[in-house]
Amino acid sequence: MQLGINLGYWGAGMDADNLAVAQEADRLGYAVCWAAEAYGSDAATVLSWVAAQTERIDVGSAIFQIPARQPAMTAMTAATLDSLSGGRFRLGLGVSGPQVSEGWYGVRFDKPLARTREYVEIVRKAMTRERLSFEGEHWTLPLPGGPGKPLKLTVHPEREHIPLYIAAIGPKNLEQTGEIADGALLIFPSAEHLEDTAIKHLRAGREKAGKTMEGFDVCPTLPLAVGDDKDVTALADMFRPYTALYVGGMGSFKQNFYNQLARRMGYEKEAAEIQEKYLSGDKEGAAAAIPHSLIDQTTLLGSVDRIADRMQAYAAAGVTTLTLAPAGFTLEDRLASLRAGTEALERAGLA
Repeated sequence: MQLGINLGYWGAGMDADNLAVAQEADRLGYAVCWAAEAYGSDAATVLSWVAAQTERIDVGSAIFQIPARQPAMTAMTAATLDSLSGGRFRLGLGVSGPQVSEGWYGVRFDKPLARTREYVEIVRKAMTRERLSFEGEHWTLPLPGGPGKPLKLTVHPEREHIPLYIAAIGPKNLEQTGEIADGALLIFPSAEHLEDTAIKHLRAGREKAGKTMEGFDVCPTLPLAVGDDKDVTALADMFRPYTALYVGGMGSFKQNFYNQLARRMGYEKEAAEIQEKYLSGDKEGAAAAIPHSLIDQTTLLGSVDRIADRMQAYAAAGVTTLTLAPAGFTLEDRLASLRAGTEALERAGLA
C-alpha cells in the first residue's frame, strides 16, 4: 500500500505551508500529492506550482469538477500537466454537488452518471490524439450544421495513458467508476464497512468491463491526527466540525451523498439528527451529535502503533493508496504527522 497526501483546498493563508507539506511528502517518498477545488482556487494552477517545485511525487486533481470544464479542456489540461511534470500527473474527476454545479457553474445537476460516462469517453479519446468526434446525449463534437470540424490534440502527453480516477460515493457511481476508470477517490471510508460500501460495487463494475481489481487504485482520503492513545477522544473531537459539514451540510436535504454513506454504515438515526441540526443552523449541535465511533472509523488517530494497526485494516480491506490529510495548527505539526505516517506504514509492514 502506498501513501498519498491531500492538500485540500488552497488558500486561507496556507499557500507556503501547503507547498512545504508537498515537498516534505516528496522527500519522504509519498506516491501522490492531491489538490482540490470547489469555488475558490482551481486545482490545475496549484498542481502546476507544486509539480514545478517537487521532483518525484505524482500530482493529482482530487478533483477537477466536471461542470467546470468542457471535456476537451480537461484533456488539454491533463496533457499539459503530464508533459510539464515529466509524467507525474493523475487525473481525478467528479461531478461536485448540486449547490456548486448549479449555483457556481450554472450547470444543471442532472443525470450525473450519464454525464460522467460521456465526459470520460471524450477525455480519453482526445488524449489519444485522434481527431475528436463524439455524438452523445450531453455532448456532440463537432456541433452539427456549423463550421466546426474534428480536431486533434496538439500537445504530446508524457505517457500514452494518464491514470484517470473518479470521486465516487454512491453504489451506482462506484460501479460505473470500476467499469470506466483506473481508480476511485473515496472519502469517509471505514475499513470495517469498506467492502459493503465501496469495494463490492467497484468489483461489480470491473467485472462488467471484463476486468479484475488487479491494477485498480482504491484511494481513500483520511484525516490524520497523531498523539497519545489516551487522548484519542480529544483527537477525534478536532474533526467534529469537518464531519458535521459533510454529513450534515454538504449538499441539500435530499441530495447529501455523505449523509447517505453514513446511513449505509449503520448510522441511520445519527445521520438524520446531524443533518437536521446542521441545516437548521445549529452547527455546534450537529457536531456534538456525531458518534465518536463514526469519527474514529473514518480517521487515523492516536499513536504511531495505533495508526499502523488501522493501516493494516485498510490494506486488508482493499485500499491500495491511502491518502492522508494531516491535521495541525502549525506547519511543524503537519510535517511531523507526515513523518509519523511513513513510520506507521513501515511498522505495519506495508511500505
